[in-house]
Amino acid sequence: MTSSPAPIARVSAQDEAAILALNNEHAAELSWLEAERLSFLLGEAFYTRRIGDLEAFIMTFDQDARYDSPNFLWFRQRYERFVYVDRVVVAAHARGRGHARRLYQDLFGHVERAGHTLVTCEVNTAPPNPASDAFHAALGFVEAGGAVIHGGKKAVRYYARQISA
Repeated sequence: MTSSPAPIARVSAQDEAAILALNNEHAAELSWLEAERLSFLLGEAFYTRRIGDLEAFIMTFDQDARYDSPNFLWFRQRYERFVYVDRVVVAAHARGRGHARRLYQDLFGHVERAGHTLVTCEVNTAPPNPASDAFHAALGFVEAGGAVIHGGKKAVRYYARQISA
């Protein structure tokens, strides 16, 4: 007997401590956050969801967010309207269950209902992340550019995916 997948739910204030801990476990791939910064970002976010008891979470921003990430700003300089996937994190114990794919699919529906037509993200290229590149390609993302950021400490590939409106 297989159990049904854990539900996708909106992120609430009660989730912040657990999100902060999970984010900071993956700070090398994402970026370290302090509690105040996370609260601010969640307030600016277009779409944030979690799966189950924080097995995974996603945080995105649209073009109107007050956000100073160099990756977000790269898209803002090039696109009038977009939704930027800032971070998707799956807890180590929950990997391989399709959580990231479910979060993206749910996001795509939300984006379409909101009248947006473009979802963007980035994947680290130094160090390379071929699994993430393949994952995003399978979801229909295409390369839109790249950059070296944080004073040369990180290199990224930018992706975009059209959503039919």
